[in-house]
Amino acid sequence: MCFTKGFRVARPAVPVLSVAKIASAALAIVDRKGEFSVNEVARALGVRPSSLYNHLTGKAEIVEAMRSLVFQELDPPPLDDTDDWESQLRELLRRYRDAFAAHPRLVPLLTAYTVSSPDVMALYEQMAAALARAGVPDDELLTVITVLDNVVIGSALDLAAPEEVWSRDAAQGPLLAAAIEASATGRERADRAFELGIDLVLGSLVRRLAAG
Repeated sequence: MCFTKGFRVARPAVPVLSVAKIASAALAIVDRKGEFSVNEVARALGVRPSSLYNHLTGKAEIVEAMRSLVFQELDPPPLDDTDDWESQLRELLRRYRDAFAAHPRLVPLLTAYTVSSPDVMALYEQMAAALARAGVPDDELLTVITVLDNVVIGSALDLAAPEEVWSRDAAQGPLLAAAIEASATGRERADRAFELGIDLVLGSLVRRLAAG
């Protein structure tokens, strides 16, 4: 309770603002427009822009809050200390792709800001641990993680592509025309491309590590 001119005024049972509410409002705007401003987020929440700064210092922290929110949607599988690092990592990457595929317009924003969210950094630590168990040296861990990130993020954007990515009628030669005709479409095409990409990256990594 608080007191105003002799009257007791009940405080709201649920806080008007929180980091999660700000992130959700910003994400809804980004899903529609591909961009957001602090003023837009404040309007969506029915508060003044200055109120947001009690929770987040500015646009960069709002982007990180959105990154954390999407990573929480991953429901990541546990990456334990077993030797089966590859299947565990594959499942994590699949969930990673699906989470960001739901918000393709957020991806360009995320790539423009330094990763600092504790939730996200914890997940990358698990990825690094799995790769370290596989034998990836410390000085190559971030390089391998970056390659995997590129495959996942590119594949997430691919899931937002139209049902038919290439026009059959516009093919300029017989090889591409035949490939388009033989190719799957929609989610099946995107899933095949993603799984092949992961196969190529992890298969190459395994062979490289085995060769010393």
